[in-house]
Amino acid sequence: MRIEIEQEEDGRWIAEVPDLPGVMVYGESRPQAISKAEALALRVIADRLDHGESVPELDDLFAVHA
Repeated sequence: MRIEIEQEEDGRWIAEVPDLPGVMVYGESRPQAISKAEALALRVIADRLDHGESVPELDDLFAVHA
C-alpha cells in the first residue's frame, strides 16, 4: 500500500493511506507520521479481517511516496 506524506505549513507531517479511507495521521516528524500511518492501517486491516471483509493484497503492504 502506498503512504502519501507531506509537511504542513506549521511543521507537522501528515501521512495518509489513500486505499484505506480514514487512515490519515499527523506526526511531529516524517518517521513518526509514517509509523503512525502504518500502525493505523494495520489496525484497520485487522478490523476488516475480524469482520470478514475483504482486504487489499497483503504483499508489499507499504511503499512510501513523498
